[in-house]
Amino acid sequence: MAGDASVRRYVRLHRADTRVLLMDSPNPAEDVIPFVTIADLLRDLGLSAPEIIAERAEDGLLLIEDFGDGTFTRLMDQGADPAELYRLAVDALIALRRGFRPEHAAALDLPCYDAALFIDQVMLLADVYVPAALGRPATAEEREALERAWESVVPDAVDLATSLMHRDYHVDNLMRLEGRVGAAACGLLDFQNAGLGPISYDLVSLLEDARRDVPTDLAAAMLDHYLAAFPDLDRAAFHRSYAVLGAVRHTRIVAVFARLFLRDGRPEYLRHLPRVWRLLEAKLSHPALAPVRAWFDDTLPASARAPLFNQHSKVLKENEL
Repeated sequence: MAGDASVRRYVRLHRADTRVLLMDSPNPAEDVIPFVTIADLLRDLGLSAPEIIAERAEDGLLLIEDFGDGTFTRLMDQGADPAELYRLAVDALIALRRGFRPEHAAALDLPCYDAALFIDQVMLLADVYVPAALGRPATAEEREALERAWESVVPDAVDLATSLMHRDYHVDNLMRLEGRVGAAACGLLDFQNAGLGPISYDLVSLLEDARRDVPTDLAAAMLDHYLAAFPDLDRAAFHRSYAVLGAVRHTRIVAVFARLFLRDGRPEYLRHLPRVWRLLEAKLSHPALAPVRAWFDDTLPASARAPLFNQHSKVLKENEL
């Protein structure tokens, strides 16, 4: 089966009327063991994660339930109603928030997505994107200024209600499961990096997708749908967290997609960079992100952002020759 940006591979196996997936990972401690743990928890909460049929975790091998081919991405490309699918995805997040309890985190030794971890992730921009865009490494002063800017905004954004955070919650990792009702009709995939984190992160991951344009009115309606489920939630704090952690996610993805091209020779991710930059620039306009916006204006202005993702067109033309 077609893979993603990871080093895992998936093989679909058939025997008589039975069909399962073999997940093969060279990093069992990072992929297989967390996948089993989180899958069990999600099913205990009434959500749909693949059943673990057999495992040999020490060798990075799992046999898991095959959810089929109905990813939300594929269904929408085939004409399915986006509003229906996005509402189902948001309903699954609502069910997760309502069902998850602090004792679940304590029992499972889940990683904690705190301010320090988020700031560490965005510093990849200085390590990867700045050298590619400016033709030189980031200076010590530029790195320190970037870190200080994020340190001034991220802790407040993380100080929000927490739950199990999927971390890569977008339509490529969600599947429509026939014969299941409610939030269980949303099949969840690629959750091995899940941990305890702020509730705003998965929602912004879904509604500000790096790989797909989500209509503004649809995203606004789904955000309202989520917030309506939690009337006691501090709306101002949520919107501030949504803006800051959205900027965190978009910054990390800009750097990750650039690294996939520069280090791994995978230019297909460059086609998404203009979209991710648009999303990031929109987030930087939020007042809470003024210190981070100032760093970008000074160090990586718009004129310095284009050269790298413009290489996508160059690479495509070279491949056609």
